[in-house]
Amino acid sequence: MVELLSPAGNREKMNAAILYGADAVYLAGQNFGMRAAADNFSLEELKDAVAYAHGKGVRVYVTVNTMPRQKEYGYLREYLEELGKCEPDAVIVADLGVLSLVKEVLPHMEIHISTQANAVSAAACRAYHALGAKRVVLARELTLEEIVSIRQDTPDTLELEAFIHGAMCISYSGRCLLSGFLTESDANRGACKQPCRWNYRVHSLVVTEEKRPDILIPLEEEKGEAFVMSSKDTCMIDHIPALMESGINSFKIEGRMKSAYYTAVVTNAYRMAISSYQTGNYVYNPLWRQELESVSHREYGTGYYFSLSQENQNTCKDGGYIKEKAYLAAVVSCEEGSKEALCIQKNKFLVGETVQVLSPGKTGVCASVLALYDQEHQPIESVPHAQMKFFIELSVPVKSGDIIRASGC
Repeated sequence: MVELLSPAGNREKMNAAILYGADAVYLAGQNFGMRAAADNFSLEELKDAVAYAHGKGVRVYVTVNTMPRQKEYGYLREYLEELGKCEPDAVIVADLGVLSLVKEVLPHMEIHISTQANAVSAAACRAYHALGAKRVVLARELTLEEIVSIRQDTPDTLELEAFIHGAMCISYSGRCLLSGFLTESDANRGACKQPCRWNYRVHSLVVTEEKRPDILIPLEEEKGEAFVMSSKDTCMIDHIPALMESGINSFKIEGRMKSAYYTAVVTNAYRMAISSYQTGNYVYNPLWRQELESVSHREYGTGYYFSLSQENQNTCKDGGYIKEKAYLAAVVSCEEGSKEALCIQKNKFLVGETVQVLSPGKTGVCASVLALYDQEHQPIESVPHAQMKFFIELSVPVKSGDIIRASGC
């Protein structure tokens, strides 16, 4: 059984992932995780989140995947002792010292090896397994053919996880020094400022390396901008059968710093695609791709899955984000089969607008906003205030957890 693993940058995002079909979520406490800028969870919040997820049959993996310095190990030991009380299903580590300490402090804890460890061979995977790892998150620089080969040359007791959607680092599985050099914010300690996404001016049309003058690296400007390092986002929705047959145990979605809308939509699209394959009668639905186009992202590509060549990777022609559809409201509660629901506002919209309703396991459905009411059920023409609660009457039935978004109809 393949696992769909979704990001959970905070509780709202975790709830969205679970509602829209994640089998497991990965998140971080407030220390030792590779996304220091995410909201992350206090230990008290983490304990509550794990209990909630387990109540829904969803596993929780906690990232402890920075490379701690010598003076931090005392605090790391204390953190692991407290983390164990939260009862997550696994911790994700990248550093051998952290792995050793987890085994000492939490001897029964499942250990996953982070993509930061750069595992690109069966030999590396077997070595981590021998050290006590239950799972290895493969480096993102592997082709699908290489992953299949690794699977064939590793024991069935070792699980393999791979990123199938989201942002790609220009450096080797995130082992990047650029942020530290330019901003003194260490990417390997969770504080990356993403300078690879910045706009660099071109002073020459070609770059060469002094000892390799025959290798020419052309640079191009688009409207005066040059994104020479910004990688395309990986999107493998068009290749689910190949992924399902590769032997990968867990399909991972990147994006703990993205929105709850992103988490819901991306999880939902891949859940539908995986479920279609599991029926034994897989039929590709182009609407899955349209769903993924609706979230904030850079240009999509297939990462390294089908080629190791830089030509296949292509840095973005436009380093900026392709903006997502407006997330208008979330349905808080409603009666079964009702077209009226209590909602919380995310963006302003009006009576009479055409919107889309997104439900778990379905693509967006067009609907008309027939009426809006305040919390006293008095008619209103719009919902202008962020986070305000209101009632909506639509032309189609809705249910709790549905997303109302700007129309693509």
